[in-house]
Amino acid sequence: MAGRTARLVLLAGAAALASGSQGDREPVYRDCVHRCEERNCSGGALRHFRSRQPIYMSLAGWTCQDDCKYECMWVTVGLYLKEGHKVPQFHGKWPFSRFLFFQEPASAMASFLNGLASLVMLCRYYTSVPASSPMYPTCVAFAWVSLNAWFWSTVFHTKDTDLTEKMDYFCASTVILHSVYLCCVSSGWRGRTVGLQHPAVVSAFRALLLLMLTAHVSYLSLVRFDYGYNLAANVAIGLVNVVWWLAWCLRNQHRLPHVRKCMVVVLLLQGLSLLELLDFPPFFWVLDAHAIWHISTIPVHVLFFSFLKDDSLYLLKESETKFKLD
Repeated sequence: MAGRTARLVLLAGAAALASGSQGDREPVYRDCVHRCEERNCSGGALRHFRSRQPIYMSLAGWTCQDDCKYECMWVTVGLYLKEGHKVPQFHGKWPFSRFLFFQEPASAMASFLNGLASLVMLCRYYTSVPASSPMYPTCVAFAWVSLNAWFWSTVFHTKDTDLTEKMDYFCASTVILHSVYLCCVSSGWRGRTVGLQHPAVVSAFRALLLLMLTAHVSYLSLVRFDYGYNLAANVAIGLVNVVWWLAWCLRNQHRLPHVRKCMVVVLLLQGLSLLELLDFPPFFWVLDAHAIWHISTIPVHVLFFSFLKDDSLYLLKESETKFKLD
């Protein structure tokens, strides 16, 4: 939910600097990359490189040019450390020690585990909540949207390309917008902010959110990828998401005990997102603040899906009671 907003903000800031980080501006780095590509990335040398490259590296999209940048990054880092300077960033990222084909091993694994936690909780939801619950389709859809976002987050941290970066951004934006929609129709037959008892309003709001997402993705894909606009748009919708959820939780916390789980989730995600502000070179060249933040959100997703399960069962009971009274 809200934690994806913080991630988008930090990613947007980093991406805006991607073409001008201290490390990749260094002449020693640029000269190293140029010489490496001339020596290894054309003609017979390139064929030799491809023949000895592990199959999993080529399948993951690692090229000769990527290997040159990776090797020259460590050459530059070594010179910085030797001369007593701070570790520089390269193309908007800290230097990470590649494991197999994973560019950022800890973040990739943490993203995968977040997705796995969401999948496990989705399976529990399937087994615990009857399909007749009014919230069933919305909650299941949210789970699949979240799973898709964590899949692309894993892919992005495995190999950073223009495509994987955009998919990571767009899928994260989709989660935030779906979270806003979920809050729109969320919990309590009488305590709903808009509510399933107003299907026309809900349908119109859903169409508006889909239109916003389509316009957002179309502009960034077909016109230009404007990091400043992307940042502003996601901060704005993220703030709406957080404020709406918190307001709804405060309004219903005494009447619906399970709402406290949702409040804890919102507050935890906001607090844990501060980890992203602790931007430091990765420990052991693997574990940075971003990876730690991803790891810390795993149990939060479990708690949120537990809230969705409780909420769906409560709403089912309320709808059955209402049907009997009618």
